[in-house]
Amino acid sequence: MNTINIRSAALSDIETLLRFEQGIIDAERPFDPTLRDGKIKYYNLEEMITAEHIELVVAEVNGVLAGCGYARLQKPARDCHTFSLYAYLGFMYVVPEQRGKGIIHEVMNALKAWAKSKNVSELRLEVYPKNSSAIRAYEKMGFTPAMIEMRVDLNRDAGSFR
Repeated sequence: MNTINIRSAALSDIETLLRFEQGIIDAERPFDPTLRDGKIKYYNLEEMITAEHIELVVAEVNGVLAGCGYARLQKPARDCHTFSLYAYLGFMYVVPEQRGKGIIHEVMNALKAWAKSKNVSELRLEVYPKNSSAIRAYEKMGFTPAMIEMRVDLNRDAGSFR
């Protein structure tokens, strides 16, 4: 039986977290034509581990890091929302050989508990609209679509709007 342990990330986890970050970037490249080629970074991992307004957790399976995720406290961009603070979730990753074993659910439950301990009532995250497997997983956890961000590349579109 595999034992899943969720804990706060430590600075000693950074090397593995950097590999997880590249795994996320590799998975997202097909969905995002705006990502630069080559090695890129999404996160300042040291800040995420040490900041009080961020909870970065890792999942260990039998003592080996197998996944991660974070929650970051944020104020809404607009005053019109019914909540004054929410937790933005990101860096959701599970190593391929451990997927489908409930690890991301455990990560999300830990982040949800942390957010509740901070008196947060709203969780938000972003997912690419064509990433149907991630969307299904998040919907199973109770998330619903809220907004689709749209874009146009003006360097590639020489025509006019009709």
